[in-house]
Amino acid sequence: MAKPKTIFEQVLEMKKIAIYIRVSTQYQVDRASLPVQREELINYARYALGIEAYEVFEDAGYSAKNTDRPAYQQMMARVRTGEFSHVLVWKIDRISRNLLDFAAMYKELKELGVIFVSKNEQFDTSSAMGEAMLKIILVFAELERNMTSERVSAVMVSRANSGKWNGGKIPFGYDYDKQTKEFSINSSEAAVIRTVYDLYETHWSLVTVAKILNEKGILPRSGKPWNPTTVRTMLVNPFYVGIYRYNRHDENNPKRFSLKPETEWIIIEDHHPAIIDKDRQDRIIATLQKRQRGKYGQYSTYQRKNIHIFAGLLRCGNCGSNMASTIDRARSDGWRPSVYICSRRRRFDDCQNKYISDVTLGPFVLNYIANMIKASNSFGKTTSIDTLQKKLLRGEYFADIDHIGRPGLEELYNHLRDGVGTLEYKPQPVDAAESLAAISEKDILLSEKRRLERALSRLKSLFLYSEDTMAEKDYIVERKQILDSLEDVNARLEEVERTATAALSLSDDEFMAKASYFIMAQQLQDKRFVDYEKFIRKIDPQIVKDFINSVVQNFCIKDGRIVSILFKNGIEHQFFYKD
Repeated sequence: MAKPKTIFEQVLEMKKIAIYIRVSTQYQVDRASLPVQREELINYARYALGIEAYEVFEDAGYSAKNTDRPAYQQMMARVRTGEFSHVLVWKIDRISRNLLDFAAMYKELKELGVIFVSKNEQFDTSSAMGEAMLKIILVFAELERNMTSERVSAVMVSRANSGKWNGGKIPFGYDYDKQTKEFSINSSEAAVIRTVYDLYETHWSLVTVAKILNEKGILPRSGKPWNPTTVRTMLVNPFYVGIYRYNRHDENNPKRFSLKPETEWIIIEDHHPAIIDKDRQDRIIATLQKRQRGKYGQYSTYQRKNIHIFAGLLRCGNCGSNMASTIDRARSDGWRPSVYICSRRRRFDDCQNKYISDVTLGPFVLNYIANMIKASNSFGKTTSIDTLQKKLLRGEYFADIDHIGRPGLEELYNHLRDGVGTLEYKPQPVDAAESLAAISEKDILLSEKRRLERALSRLKSLFLYSEDTMAEKDYIVERKQILDSLEDVNARLEEVERTATAALSLSDDEFMAKASYFIMAQQLQDKRFVDYEKFIRKIDPQIVKDFINSVVQNFCIKDGRIVSILFKNGIEHQFFYKD
């Protein structure tokens, strides 16, 4: 005689179907497609699969191009709780015609132990044949989608070759008549465009043109202030000389702004009225290509040689803007430090904060951090806050500082007293064998956690809705058993994840940051005084930059001085000067 199944085993075997139905157009909705799908899938669940428990999820008027559909998302959220044992659809393209989207869903269902069934294709993934058929059908569904995309692209290219506008944002300076399908010049915007060209040919500077336009209150259609990029885009746009250019960008290439070969571009000259003379634009483009310092065009050969060590970390103490970096003049010994100036002052000239250079920043920052490391190493029970401050301000570069702000100083003191390091970044070595074992165990624990969560959900359903009465006492006992097991799994997961995460998260950038930290910390600790100019010549500047970025959130600069340093660990040191 077979041994009767425990309630726990009954819970694990409990079956319930999530029925998903979808139509993509209002026409299909009106033709009663949804009721037909609903009725046939319910009958299929009952008589073909032998399962009475079901719930229907319905998306009316949604395309299968992606899975961003409300009922689908709701269904998947409940599937993840372990409520359903099957997902049943009319056809697999009701889920998605995108192979990657469907593959991701199917992979998740498989990990959750949920069976996928398609009625019209007559297969379910509980069998090897059903799984193989699914993959074959998915390939053809993706093929159909790609072929449709290619047909649409071909139509768009054909329209462009005929000079027809394929839609999109109407270029600044023009109006578009949808009835006649023709462009006409917007006189007020065209005047702005001519002003931009006039200003550039007067000053030959993108920054200066943007600054003048902003000062005069002349704004583009977006209403946002001008910047060098928007000015340049207007100067090189062929639309302003009457040329319609299409099929230039490769939308399928993941690299941003990737261009197709010029042989594939569609160029229609005299497509619409020109605002700018073509010879004038060609002359300006030639000048831009000679003067450009970035990667705006394919003819640029400029390569940045200087590393701005403090770039991205400085904010203006007057207006709060970021400070932009540039290269300063060469010193007599050939050294060219970086200079940082308020970006708002550079663009609008309404902030009077002084610039600051590596000559001031470098010695201050490296010697202060070196003092922090030494103060940490020599910190003892008898060390006072005043003594700590003296150690931090030791050296000629801090002679004009009266004191450090009390809150930040006290916070650092408490960190050192409690045995916490001075800086944020102190990585510990990870044992490789232990890490790999932890990663493997983590997968097993996650699988067990999902199984127990499904069991808990099914136990609740069994207690609340099953026709067979379940005693409350039995429910409480079984529920406690599952919860205890789940608690043990979660506790072990927390232990394992610390090691697994350390092993998995070590990207190339983080490796360089850690290496930089150790190299720099050792260098600073060994020196009584850091001569910044000599130091930067002996060590790779990128190592210094990586180190600074790993321990500092930002520096606040006012009147050519550092007035505060915000470290990554949240401690902020404010400096009050004697004058």
